[in-house]
Amino acid sequence: MPDLFRPAGTLATGADSVLIDCAVAGWDYAGLQVFRLAPGEIRLFQLEGVEAALLPLTGEAKVDIDQVSFSLAGRSDLFRERTDFAFAPLDSELRVGSKKGGEFALCTAVATTRLEPVHVPRESVEVEVRGGGVVTRQINNFMAVDSFTADALIAVEVITPEGNISSYPPHKHDETSEVETQLEEIYYFRIDGPEGFGLFNAYAADGSFSETMVVRDGDVFLVPRGFHGPAVALPGYHMYYLNVMAGPERVWRFTDDPSHLWQRAVIDSQSPDPRLPLDSGS
Repeated sequence: MPDLFRPAGTLATGADSVLIDCAVAGWDYAGLQVFRLAPGEIRLFQLEGVEAALLPLTGEAKVDIDQVSFSLAGRSDLFRERTDFAFAPLDSELRVGSKKGGEFALCTAVATTRLEPVHVPRESVEVEVRGGGVVTRQINNFMAVDSFTADALIAVEVITPEGNISSYPPHKHDETSEVETQLEEIYYFRIDGPEGFGLFNAYAADGSFSETMVVRDGDVFLVPRGFHGPAVALPGYHMYYLNVMAGPERVWRFTDDPSHLWQRAVIDSQSPDPRLPLDSGS
């Protein structure tokens, strides 16, 4: 099995701080590219065999998808603002430029059906406050299954406020059944503070692997199979992660680790953390 934990910088290629395709990950469907644009710089992407979402992490952008053009307002604060985004269909040509520069994520999934380019404004991105007590987190459902129609790609942003945990109880989605679907998943972490860090846990039920990692700003964890969670935001440092998922079908079903399933009732019985959502909604 390829290395699951990829510290910041180990997936860098040229101007890209993260470049994950199926060959790098050792799987079949999901990918992620994180790149910066200098003021006035333009990048061109040929999306051969994949569809994609262009998501501003910080900054604004002008996006051309084949013959269709969009202006993305973007954002200035990754932890406290939603952003608009653009969907680029299978086999399209994507051109991205930014007058002031910025940092962007290109989430990709191997697809078979070509749809139409779409721009989704910030105000249309659903913000969900999920869980209760210290397991309260914010989900920006920009490309969740129920929020956006795509052929293959599923992607959400998760913000865990300092001192809280998310991705809990530990869960998995590595086989297809009535209660579960096979989905590869990328966790791309950002930490609100250069000296900050968090924790992330993943393991297989059969004991073939078990990893609990310190995660820092820019780290990546690949989840091809097995249980994963929790993600822990240490006191003083909010945690962000971008989840990119894809598999044989665009359905999101998962099963909890039976040992920790009882925690769902405990979490649901508690009031949500009043700090959330961090997004101002403006």
